[in-house]
Amino acid sequence: MDETTSVGESVLTDSPAEPDRAGRQPRGRPRRPLWQQTVVLFAVAVVLAIVIKALFLQAFYIPSSSMEPGLVKNDRILVEKPSYWFGGSPQRGDVVVFKDPGDWLGGAEDAGPHGALASLMAKAGLYPSGGHLVKRVIGVAGDVITCCDARGRIMVNGTPLNESDYISPQRTCNGPMTNTCSWTAGPVPDGHIFVMGDNRNNSADSTVHMCADSDPGCVPGDEYVDTDLVVGRVLALLWPRDRFTILHRPATFARVKDAVE
Repeated sequence: MDETTSVGESVLTDSPAEPDRAGRQPRGRPRRPLWQQTVVLFAVAVVLAIVIKALFLQAFYIPSSSMEPGLVKNDRILVEKPSYWFGGSPQRGDVVVFKDPGDWLGGAEDAGPHGALASLMAKAGLYPSGGHLVKRVIGVAGDVITCCDARGRIMVNGTPLNESDYISPQRTCNGPMTNTCSWTAGPVPDGHIFVMGDNRNNSADSTVHMCADSDPGCVPGDEYVDTDLVVGRVLALLWPRDRFTILHRPATFARVKDAVE
Protein backbone atom coordinates (compact mmCIF):
# COMPACT_ATOMS: atom_id res chain seq x y z
CA MET A 1 0.00 0.00 0.00
CA ASP A 2 1.19 3.51 -0.76
CA GLU A 3 2.18 5.13 2.56
CA THR A 4 1.75 8.71 1.32
CA THR A 5 -1.05 10.72 2.86
CA SER A 6 -3.92 11.71 0.60
CA VAL A 7 -4.76 15.34 -0.05
CA GLY A 8 -7.11 16.83 2.51
CA GLU A 9 -5.94 14.68 5.43
CA SER A 10 -4.12 16.24 8.34
CA VAL A 11 -1.25 14.61 10.14
CA LEU A 12 -0.44 15.32 13.83
CA THR A 13 3.19 15.00 14.81
CA ASP A 14 5.27 15.66 17.88
CA SER A 15 8.46 16.15 15.87
CA PRO A 16 10.04 19.62 16.02
CA ALA A 17 9.32 22.09 13.25
CA GLU A 18 11.74 22.04 10.36
CA PRO A 19 14.12 24.99 10.10
CA ASP A 20 13.69 27.35 7.15
CA ARG A 21 16.19 27.56 4.32
CA ALA A 22 18.36 30.00 6.30
CA GLY A 23 18.59 27.48 9.12
CA ARG A 24 16.44 29.53 11.52
CA GLN A 25 13.88 27.89 13.79
CA PRO A 26 10.33 29.29 13.48
CA ARG A 27 9.31 31.54 16.35
CA GLY A 28 6.20 31.14 18.56
CA ARG A 29 3.97 33.95 19.84
CA PRO A 30 6.05 36.64 21.55
CA ARG A 31 5.70 36.71 25.37
CA ARG A 32 4.54 39.86 27.14
CA PRO A 33 7.10 41.64 29.29
CA LEU A 34 6.83 40.88 32.99
CA TRP A 35 5.58 44.37 33.83
CA GLN A 36 2.72 44.02 31.34
CA GLN A 37 1.72 40.66 32.84
CA THR A 38 1.75 42.23 36.29
CA VAL A 39 -0.48 45.12 35.17
CA VAL A 40 -2.97 42.73 33.54
CA LEU A 41 -3.12 40.49 36.62
CA PHE A 42 -3.62 43.51 38.89
CA ALA A 43 -6.42 44.83 36.68
CA VAL A 44 -8.15 41.45 36.71
CA ALA A 45 -7.83 41.26 40.51
CA VAL A 46 -9.38 44.73 40.92
CA VAL A 47 -12.30 43.88 38.63
CA LEU A 48 -12.94 40.63 40.52
CA ALA A 49 -12.78 42.49 43.84
CA ILE A 50 -15.34 45.04 42.64
CA VAL A 51 -17.70 42.31 41.43
CA ILE A 52 -17.34 40.37 44.69
CA LYS A 53 -17.94 43.54 46.71
CA ALA A 54 -21.04 44.44 44.71
CA LEU A 55 -22.62 41.00 44.85
CA PHE A 56 -21.24 38.77 47.58
CA LEU A 57 -18.81 39.96 50.28
CA GLN A 58 -17.54 43.27 51.59
CA ALA A 59 -15.11 44.26 54.32
CA PHE A 60 -15.85 46.94 56.91
CA TYR A 61 -14.30 48.23 60.10
CA ILE A 62 -16.08 48.88 63.40
CA PRO A 63 -16.24 52.68 63.83
CA SER A 64 -17.13 52.83 67.54
CA SER A 65 -17.46 50.87 70.78
CA SER A 66 -21.23 50.41 70.36
CA MET A 67 -20.97 46.65 69.66
CA GLU A 68 -18.66 45.67 72.50
CA PRO A 69 -17.80 43.23 73.89
CA GLY A 70 -18.11 41.11 70.74
CA LEU A 71 -16.93 43.71 68.21
CA VAL A 72 -14.38 46.29 69.30
CA LYS A 73 -13.59 49.64 67.69
CA ASN A 74 -11.36 49.22 64.59
CA ASP A 75 -12.09 45.49 64.30
CA ARG A 76 -12.32 44.29 60.69
CA ILE A 77 -15.47 42.38 59.79
CA LEU A 78 -16.71 40.52 56.71
CA VAL A 79 -20.28 41.11 55.53
CA GLU A 80 -22.15 38.69 53.27
CA LYS A 81 -25.02 39.81 51.04
CA PRO A 82 -26.73 36.72 49.49
CA SER A 83 -28.76 35.99 52.67
CA TYR A 84 -31.03 38.91 51.83
CA TRP A 85 -31.47 38.13 48.12
CA PHE A 86 -34.68 36.96 46.45
CA GLY A 87 -37.04 38.34 49.06
CA GLY A 88 -34.85 37.57 52.06
CA SER A 89 -34.65 40.19 54.78
CA PRO A 90 -32.83 40.77 58.07
CA GLN A 91 -33.95 38.51 60.90
CA ARG A 92 -34.11 39.14 64.64
CA GLY A 93 -30.68 38.65 66.16
CA ASP A 94 -28.70 39.31 62.97
CA VAL A 95 -25.81 41.72 63.22
CA VAL A 96 -26.14 43.91 60.14
CA VAL A 97 -24.28 46.72 58.43
CA PHE A 98 -26.40 49.51 56.99
CA LYS A 99 -25.89 52.88 55.37
CA ASP A 100 -26.37 55.92 57.55
CA PRO A 101 -30.08 56.88 57.38
CA GLY A 102 -28.92 60.49 57.37
CA ASP A 103 -28.48 61.61 60.95
CA TRP A 104 -27.16 58.63 62.88
CA LEU A 105 -23.39 59.04 62.46
CA GLY A 106 -21.03 61.52 64.04
CA GLY A 107 -18.20 63.11 62.09
CA ALA A 108 -15.48 60.75 63.32
CA GLU A 109 -17.54 57.63 62.61
CA ASP A 110 -18.51 58.86 59.15
CA ALA A 111 -14.97 59.77 58.11
CA GLY A 112 -13.92 56.40 56.69
CA PRO A 113 -10.33 55.42 55.92
CA HIS A 114 -7.61 58.07 55.80
CA GLY A 115 -5.15 58.57 52.97
CA ALA A 116 -5.51 58.55 49.19
CA LEU A 117 -4.47 54.92 48.75
CA ALA A 118 -6.78 53.63 51.50
CA SER A 119 -9.70 55.64 50.10
CA LEU A 120 -9.09 54.31 46.59
CA MET A 121 -8.87 50.75 47.85
CA ALA A 122 -12.08 51.23 49.86
CA LYS A 123 -13.95 52.29 46.73
CA ALA A 124 -12.66 49.19 44.96
CA GLY A 125 -13.77 46.95 47.81
CA LEU A 126 -10.22 46.10 48.87
CA TYR A 127 -10.28 48.02 52.16
CA PRO A 128 -12.95 48.60 54.85
CA SER A 129 -15.05 51.67 54.10
CA GLY A 130 -16.74 54.22 56.37
CA GLY A 131 -20.17 55.86 56.31
CA HIS A 132 -21.95 52.79 57.69
CA LEU A 133 -23.24 51.50 61.02
CA VAL A 134 -23.28 48.05 62.54
CA LYS A 135 -26.05 47.04 64.96
CA ARG A 136 -28.07 44.02 66.02
CA VAL A 137 -31.61 43.56 64.73
CA ILE A 138 -34.02 43.44 67.67
CA GLY A 139 -37.34 43.85 65.88
CA VAL A 140 -38.65 43.29 62.35
CA ALA A 141 -41.86 44.37 60.61
CA GLY A 142 -44.87 44.13 62.94
CA ASP A 143 -42.86 43.62 66.13
CA VAL A 144 -43.45 45.54 69.35
CA ILE A 145 -40.36 46.07 71.49
CA THR A 146 -40.74 46.86 75.18
CA CYS A 147 -38.28 47.79 77.90
CA CYS A 148 -38.29 46.13 80.28
CA ASP A 149 -39.64 43.24 82.34
CA ALA A 150 -39.11 42.88 86.10
CA ARG A 151 -35.64 41.41 85.46
CA GLY A 152 -34.58 44.27 83.20
CA ARG A 153 -34.88 42.28 79.96
CA ILE A 154 -35.94 43.64 76.58
CA MET A 155 -39.17 42.03 75.36
CA VAL A 156 -40.20 41.44 71.75
CA ASN A 157 -43.91 40.69 71.24
CA GLY A 158 -44.08 39.94 74.95
CA THR A 159 -41.18 37.44 74.96
CA PRO A 160 -38.17 38.45 77.08
CA LEU A 161 -34.71 38.14 75.51
CA ASN A 162 -31.84 36.46 77.34
CA GLU A 163 -29.00 38.64 76.08
CA SER A 164 -26.37 37.88 78.69
CA ASP A 165 -24.21 36.02 76.17
CA TYR A 166 -23.52 39.00 73.93
CA ILE A 167 -24.32 42.37 75.52
CA SER A 168 -22.06 44.31 77.85
CA PRO A 169 -22.94 44.46 81.56
CA GLN A 170 -25.71 46.96 82.29
CA ARG A 171 -26.38 49.23 85.26
CA THR A 172 -30.10 48.71 85.70
CA CYS A 173 -31.70 47.16 82.61
CA ASN A 174 -30.87 46.08 79.07
CA GLY A 175 -32.27 49.31 77.70
CA PRO A 176 -30.53 52.19 75.89
CA MET A 177 -27.74 54.54 76.88
CA THR A 178 -30.42 57.11 77.76
CA ASN A 179 -30.82 55.15 81.03
CA THR A 180 -34.54 54.79 80.46
CA CYS A 181 -36.00 51.44 81.44
CA SER A 182 -39.60 52.16 80.52
CA TRP A 183 -40.44 52.56 76.82
CA THR A 184 -42.24 50.85 73.96
CA ALA A 185 -41.47 50.93 70.24
CA GLY A 186 -43.55 49.61 67.37
CA PRO A 187 -45.23 48.07 65.66
CA VAL A 188 -42.21 48.22 63.36
CA PRO A 189 -43.36 49.41 59.89
CA ASP A 190 -43.15 47.12 56.87
CA GLY A 191 -39.76 47.19 55.20
CA HIS A 192 -38.00 48.43 58.35
CA ILE A 193 -36.08 47.08 61.34
CA PHE A 194 -35.44 48.19 64.92
CA VAL A 195 -31.76 47.90 65.89
CA MET A 196 -29.67 48.18 69.04
CA GLY A 197 -25.97 48.03 69.82
CA ASP A 198 -24.65 45.34 72.15
CA ASN A 199 -23.01 48.02 74.31
CA ARG A 200 -26.28 49.47 75.54
CA ASN A 201 -24.50 52.04 77.70
CA ASN A 202 -22.85 53.59 74.63
CA SER A 203 -24.84 52.99 71.46
CA ALA A 204 -26.63 55.66 69.43
CA ASP A 205 -29.15 53.17 68.03
CA SER A 206 -32.90 53.06 67.40
CA THR A 207 -33.66 53.80 71.05
CA VAL A 208 -31.85 57.15 70.85
CA HIS A 209 -33.96 58.20 67.86
CA MET A 210 -37.33 57.46 69.47
CA CYS A 211 -39.48 60.49 70.08
CA ALA A 212 -40.02 61.59 73.66
CA ASP A 213 -42.65 63.98 74.97
CA SER A 214 -39.87 66.40 75.93
CA ASP A 215 -38.55 66.54 72.35
CA PRO A 216 -41.17 68.21 70.13
CA GLY A 217 -38.70 68.52 67.24
CA CYS A 218 -38.25 64.75 66.90
CA VAL A 219 -39.31 63.07 63.66
CA PRO A 220 -41.64 60.09 64.32
CA GLY A 221 -40.36 56.91 62.69
CA ASP A 222 -36.72 58.01 62.69
CA GLU A 223 -35.94 55.10 65.01
CA TYR A 224 -36.57 52.52 62.28
CA VAL A 225 -34.04 51.59 59.60
CA ASP A 226 -35.24 51.02 56.04
CA THR A 227 -34.16 47.53 54.92
CA ASP A 228 -33.13 49.04 51.57
CA LEU A 229 -30.22 50.62 53.47
CA VAL A 230 -28.98 47.26 54.78
CA VAL A 231 -25.77 46.15 53.05
CA GLY A 232 -25.71 42.65 54.51
CA ARG A 233 -25.22 40.39 57.51
CA VAL A 234 -21.96 40.26 59.44
CA LEU A 235 -20.51 36.84 58.72
CA ALA A 236 -17.21 36.96 60.59
CA LEU A 237 -14.80 38.98 62.66
CA LEU A 238 -11.67 38.88 60.50
CA TRP A 239 -9.12 40.97 62.38
CA PRO A 240 -7.36 40.89 64.80
CA ARG A 241 -6.47 37.40 63.70
CA ASP A 242 -6.36 35.95 67.20
CA ARG A 243 -10.03 36.89 67.69
CA PHE A 244 -11.33 35.47 64.41
CA THR A 245 -14.96 34.45 64.95
CA ILE A 246 -17.91 33.30 62.85
CA LEU A 247 -21.03 35.14 64.03
CA HIS A 248 -24.24 33.24 64.69
CA ARG A 249 -27.77 34.37 65.52
CA PRO A 250 -28.33 34.06 69.30
CA ALA A 251 -30.69 31.23 70.24
CA THR A 252 -32.89 33.48 72.38
CA PHE A 253 -34.45 35.06 69.26
CA ALA A 254 -35.83 31.70 68.14
CA ARG A 255 -38.29 31.87 71.07
CA VAL A 256 -39.85 35.12 69.83
CA LYS A 257 -43.21 34.62 68.14
CA ASP A 258 -44.35 36.79 65.24
CA ALA A 259 -46.63 39.67 66.10
CA VAL A 260 -50.34 38.98 66.03
CA GLU A 261 -51.98 41.02 63.29
